[in-house]
Amino acid sequence: MIQNAEKMKTVQLLEQGEQPTNLESLKPLLSPKTVAVIGASRHTDTIGYRLLECMVMGGFTGTVYPVNPNAESIMAIKAYPSVLDIPGNVEMAIIAVPAKLVSRVADECGKKGVRALIVISDGFREVGPEGAQREEELKNIIQNYGMRVVGPNCMGIINTDDEIKMNATFSTVFPPAGNVAFMSQSGAMGLTILEQANNLNLGVSTFISAGNRIDVESNELLEYWENDPATKVILLYLESFGSPRRFARIARRISKKKPIVVVKSGTTPAGSRAATSHTGAIATSDVTTDALFHHAGIIRVNTMEELFDVATLLSNQPLPKGRRLAIITNGGGPGTIAADASSHSGLELPQFSPETESKLKSVALRDIKINNPLDTTAGATPEEFCHMLEILANDDDNDAVLAMFVPPVAIQLSEMEGAIRNVAPIYWRRRKPLLACFLGERGFRAKLGSQGRFVPSYPFPEEAISALVRAIEYVETQAKPKGKIPRFQKLKKDKAHKIVEQALARHDGKPAWLTAAEAYELLNCYGIEYAGMGVASTADEAARIATRLHFPVAVKLDSASLIHKTDIGGVALGLNSTTEVREAFNKIRNKLTALGRQGEMAGVIVQEMVKGGIETIAGVTQDPSFGPLIMFGSGGIYTELLKDVSLRLSPLTDLDAEEMINSIKMSKLFQGYRGAPPSDVKALEELLLRLSTMVEDIPQIDELDFNPVVVMAQGQGYRVIDAKILVKSEQITERQ
Repeated sequence: MIQNAEKMKTVQLLEQGEQPTNLESLKPLLSPKTVAVIGASRHTDTIGYRLLECMVMGGFTGTVYPVNPNAESIMAIKAYPSVLDIPGNVEMAIIAVPAKLVSRVADECGKKGVRALIVISDGFREVGPEGAQREEELKNIIQNYGMRVVGPNCMGIINTDDEIKMNATFSTVFPPAGNVAFMSQSGAMGLTILEQANNLNLGVSTFISAGNRIDVESNELLEYWENDPATKVILLYLESFGSPRRFARIARRISKKKPIVVVKSGTTPAGSRAATSHTGAIATSDVTTDALFHHAGIIRVNTMEELFDVATLLSNQPLPKGRRLAIITNGGGPGTIAADASSHSGLELPQFSPETESKLKSVALRDIKINNPLDTTAGATPEEFCHMLEILANDDDNDAVLAMFVPPVAIQLSEMEGAIRNVAPIYWRRRKPLLACFLGERGFRAKLGSQGRFVPSYPFPEEAISALVRAIEYVETQAKPKGKIPRFQKLKKDKAHKIVEQALARHDGKPAWLTAAEAYELLNCYGIEYAGMGVASTADEAARIATRLHFPVAVKLDSASLIHKTDIGGVALGLNSTTEVREAFNKIRNKLTALGRQGEMAGVIVQEMVKGGIETIAGVTQDPSFGPLIMFGSGGIYTELLKDVSLRLSPLTDLDAEEMINSIKMSKLFQGYRGAPPSDVKALEELLLRLSTMVEDIPQIDELDFNPVVVMAQGQGYRVIDAKILVKSEQITERQ
């Protein structure tokens, strides 16, 4: 009965797009006791030779079996013709044979009872349809035997644990043991990663090159590392997501415990889909990824260099408790550069208290000016530097210290290394991060501290400050309260669904823009405020609506196909009489007739003019992988040009809505600018939350623009002036 229940649960997860997670099943991959290297070779210039060499030279604590039908022994180790000929149990096999042989070898592994595979071989979906067919065949075999697989087309796995010491890759670089776990989708990047980690004394717990990810992928590895005591920091190089919304859920939970730092490639606008709304046009792949990472509490970096800059800090130093930085340098120019970089990054450089100033003067051997940055001048000795660093370590008025050193002729680098090494334990005891900058010394390998407590060293101050800011932002993000998703009362959900269903039925289930009347009726169902309006099909009807609304009014084209009305002269503003309204109607109709598009005019929207206020935009776009994204920003016709917007994944919490509004540059206007009254920001927050509720209830909404949304003075709310809503048959996204 229990087995049946587990089987039913697995089936349900698969139907929902979830993969059942069995972390125990990853152990044969990451910590096997017996490993077969299938494709091991005696030829030193082959990957098969290198794989066996790396396992042996890395000091693997288990048993290795070379498999080669044409060799009796390799590297003085007995070889076997097939995995089936190996006596006893084999937990994991590393496969490095031609692609066309991989399926046969994998099937033999299944028959042998091998529990996990690393498929190094390439020649699968990355090479085209024939390779994709091979990959599908391999996937069927591993599923049939229940084996776990990393790859194919990967570099392999490293585990530095002293009880395992497994280098199941073809890289002869075995990084020092440490607390950083690393997954790379790219094998080529993997070699660079391992070399750089070694150069920077960056200790690694586990390294995994995931390749084509036919089985094991980033979500499972995140969950494995979540409770791995050897892992403190998680680094990912990603080219694509398997299941983004699940990735976000898992990462959001894990980032509360351990920092996750990600480089995401493949995010240029060239990969984004075509969109007809402002929101859809702005929500490119890169912007969408930013929204996902923000939602998940992930530290995003743009380059591999930045990844290592941040990782060396997070893995070796305590997390900063605030934004107050003290800088000490033996060069005035670099100190100024560091101060400018700090200011631009939002860091504070507090002046030293009289007590601290007195202590610093007491250890200075020359008459120097005590400021922050503290310029000790080029004549400072390592002993002075050390004493001053110790004083700054015990100063409660800073949260981190950056020690900058410009190597003059008189002092050797090794002497300054010694000074920093001596003071480093004091900083660790005080739980205060210490960063070093040996100007221009890129690739510097000074061991400033001890394993897991090195002082990260940077060649330029901007890089050190950028890494520190990322660490501070991580701390601030994790300290924020979770927020709540509100529940609104008196919503007309049934009526809203009926509006959408009727629009889709009218277009035979094809994508459809709601008419103006339908769009504003949908807003009414969710309590979203809009400017008084009416829809007219004739000039006389437009005049009657205008009289009812009171002048002045606006007249705008009503069309299901012509979305951007301003571009074709479909908007007339500030009309003060019925005559002007009739003229506007006829002018719009004549314009479309001249363009040969008069059949696309359903009529006009007559709308009251909203006086005052600030124009904003709120919108939604459905990403095929990420689901609904909510946008807020500067509104009007220049929205796409200015791109002063913020995006978040739906559903929004109350804190998400508040943060979205405060994060745009234009938000300062809401506080009152040059005598203008403060804006009704609370009303805007409610608009975003109601919008989020609407798109969660109605997944058929594919694109939506409220542009402009005019926010009025405090207490007066907002008005949606123009609403465009595109609906499709229900979106197929991961909604769990």
